[in-house]
Amino acid sequence: MSNSISLISRIHEKANKFIVSELEKQGISGIVPSHGDILAVLFEFEKCTMKELAQKIHRTKATLTVLVDKLEKLELVTREKTDKDSRITYIRLTKKGQAFKPVFEEISQNLYTKIYTNFSTEEAKSFNALLKKINQNLG
Repeated sequence: MSNSISLISRIHEKANKFIVSELEKQGISGIVPSHGDILAVLFEFEKCTMKELAQKIHRTKATLTVLVDKLEKLELVTREKTDKDSRITYIRLTKKGQAFKPVFEEISQNLYTKIYTNFSTEEAKSFNALLKKINQNLG
């Protein structure tokens, strides 16, 4: 039990390497695993404010700004100011960003398949429930 956090960290590192490798196989560079949270939210919602995105992905606005800057340079997202309140900036997928969705889903599915190989359905559900408990326990 004493090495649980270390093991979780190694799993996280291996999952990130897997994602990067899968992106490279698709000929995609510049995107890193931390961009995945943003893209997943934007695939689900048409647009989000920076504040909403930060809350949904559990990142600070400063960290989010750096990640969005990179996605904007890659032409996957765009920033839009509102007419009503210039302080509010919406983040929206571009057509290129929307076209990335099938690749994103394929890589996600490949990762889940790899992770849950040799797991029964019940084991996978239990494992996920335990991870949620750990996350809740840490606040």
